[in-house]
Amino acid sequence: MTFYWPAIIGFFFGFAFGVGCALAVMYSIYMGGYRAAIRDSQLPTPPDRYRQTLEKLSRPSGS
Repeated sequence: MTFYWPAIIGFFFGFAFGVGCALAVMYSIYMGGYRAAIRDSQLPTPPDRYRQTLEKLSRPSGS
């Protein structure tokens, strides 16, 4: 059983830290995009890309 413990510990740390770090990176990217969208929506004249996205979202889903 001495061979399996380092493999089990390595697997646990690799999985826990690997998935945890990936989730942290995805969350920070999501929050950065969310904050940018909120900031863009508060501007007196929203950017073109923001207005185009709003138009696309307001269309019926079949179009």
